[in-house]
Amino acid sequence: MIELSRSTWHYRSHPRPRVANPMPHKDRAYPSRIGVADRAVIAEQIIAGWLAGVSVDQSFATMWDAGVLLASRRSWWRIAAVIDQSLRPVAPTRATNKTPRSAPVLKATGPQQIWSWDITDLHSPWRGVSFKTYSIVDIFSRKIVGWRVEERECDDLAVEMFKTAIAEHGPPAVVHADSGPAMRSTVLKDLLAGLGIGQTHIRPHVSNDNPFSESEFRTMKYRPNYPGVFDDLNTAHAWVQAYVRWYNQHHRHSGIALFTPDEVHNGSWTRQWMHRDHILQAYYHAHPERFRARPHTKSPAAIVGINLPTEKDPNRLHAA
Repeated sequence: MIELSRSTWHYRSHPRPRVANPMPHKDRAYPSRIGVADRAVIAEQIIAGWLAGVSVDQSFATMWDAGVLLASRRSWWRIAAVIDQSLRPVAPTRATNKTPRSAPVLKATGPQQIWSWDITDLHSPWRGVSFKTYSIVDIFSRKIVGWRVEERECDDLAVEMFKTAIAEHGPPAVVHADSGPAMRSTVLKDLLAGLGIGQTHIRPHVSNDNPFSESEFRTMKYRPNYPGVFDDLNTAHAWVQAYVRWYNQHHRHSGIALFTPDEVHNGSWTRQWMHRDHILQAYYHAHPERFRARPHTKSPAAIVGINLPTEKDPNRLHAA
């Protein structure tokens, strides 16, 4: 009736005695507080990671894999929030466009089932001139299974890339892409159809229909050490080659529980999961006051897809 909660009514009726010099909650020495020394080490690792062009998650996972767990992943982000923001990389967000047209629905339960591919521009010093980076991503493991850098978009170059990727990894069940000329070319369609590989394409002006390729390009272009401009094709090719090697072998991907694409693609993530869980449980036993319940080490999702119906349960993979 009076639009007040019980707690508000209670404290207004029974006000707490005032304190002469109140101490802010953030400055109190509560039992679960992370020590100054540990916070300093974490801040140092975060800054070092930023200077190396990696995220807070990457630095956290690297320390964890090395057997050092000083605080939770969320605590690392809290500490990062108070570090000098001039050192912190800023990545702008993009708004997605949705249309009421039928969407492609794809579902993968393991590697080598669905590949997603796209082409992005790498800027050159000359206005109106850019190099083209072709990239194929396995949506389950996020591994880049094929790539090349060229001076132009060309369906024949895309076909050569797919021939190389299929020869190395084997054919997928479906290839998903946007609706560009190279993606809808007859020569590529004939190659994939001849191998029994299906094709799907995004809806017009809906970038969210190809999230895995978009996410991979975002990781590439919003790394703090991304050059932005490439002097020539050889420079662009060399940089992308190093990036692909780092991405597949060392990038702790937030979409696959901070494991690397190679680990998820070949299944070796299970051994690393057990190592992480052992470290996490040891940390829990050393500092139980920092937890409300026993922590669980996350694992990659068992089902990955594009435009899948929303489900509360896709069970996650568990290391055995």
